Amino acid sequence: MKSTQLAQITRTDDSTGAISNPIYLSTAYSHPKLGQSTGFDYTRTKNPTRSTFEEAFAKLEGGIQSYATSSGMASIQLICNLFKPGDEVLVSFDLYGGTFRLFDFYERQYNITFKYVHFENFEDVEAAVTPQTRAFFIEPISNPLMIHIDLDAYYRLAQAHNILTIIDNTFLTPYLSTPLKDGADIVLHSATKYIGGHNDVLAGVVTVKDAELVESLSAFHNMIGATLSPIDSYLLLRGLKTLHLRMERSERNAKQLIDVLQSSPAIQEVLYSGHTGMLSLRLNKQYDVGRLLEHIKVCIFAESLGGTESFITFPYTQTHVDMPDDEKDKRGIDQQLIRLSIGIEDFDDIKDDLIQALEKSKLEVTP
Repeated sequence: MKSTQLAQITRTDDSTGAISNPIYLSTAYSHPKLGQSTGFDYTRTKNPTRSTFEEAFAKLEGGIQSYATSSGMASIQLICNLFKPGDEVLVSFDLYGGTFRLFDFYERQYNITFKYVHFENFEDVEAAVTPQTRAFFIEPISNPLMIHIDLDAYYRLAQAHNILTIIDNTFLTPYLSTPLKDGADIVLHSATKYIGGHNDVLAGVVTVKDAELVESLSAFHNMIGATLSPIDSYLLLRGLKTLHLRMERSERNAKQLIDVLQSSPAIQEVLYSGHTGMLSLRLNKQYDVGRLLEHIKVCIFAESLGGTESFITFPYTQTHVDMPDDEKDKRGIDQQLIRLSIGIEDFDDIKDDLIQALEKSKLEVTP
């Protein structure tokens, strides 16, 4: 996605020439007469600020309709309404813990089967497809192990079996990847992350390219009401204007950092997909995560990603806390694993901070 396109699609309000899109806080809109509407009636159904963001984002994704929701989890919940009891969804084995928690609820409450498979192994997925399989739910860069998935083969497999392909593209964003243009049916994001980009907005977004999906999701979006507020919609529009700059800077910082971290005696394993500012580290047993987190000064110990600041997250007790221990063990989510979202700070500041914190995290050896 070219940066000029990002700028062009966020320019609106031709009547005034305003560079920043207006925030329409009105919850209700007057009608000219009986049977006539301005196109806006009630803000849950449609709001001018939210509509501007949704239209801009659909253009970025190459879709025909986007739905801005009140959180990333609300976006996934919106999609879950497409399934009925007895349906089966094949899901990335390694994925965000909150998604696992929601799918577990839907499985118990509504008898929808969510089967976890290794999408990095095409033969395993192909063998797992049954007549009940309705969708693939894939994180193309998995969370937190950063496993990169080649999606092309799954688009072909899904089309052959009339299966929906749902892509959680939170890590990549439409600046780096546009799955709808390649063959996906539904793309979602936790827009709280890179799309907003400043750790000040909670949001999600779903985009589709099929008219039947538009009809279904429009009804669910309106009925459920987990829609995005006007102010938060404005903040996402602001985020789109700098998306290309932030993505390029955070990815460059992350790639430079890999070279430094791979030679550190504190690090057993560096997990990186080759894209974005997201990476994970597994510390050697002689080093303690708690000590590391106590000594960081530039990086921040927090549970999110994709913002201007560099965050360190401890999946075991944060993003994946509700995942049963045996499931965490299967995925290698242990107490030596940390996830880093590299921000846009000066590279040397990030590097120096991590090096000194890693050195201080070494456990004392008793003679």
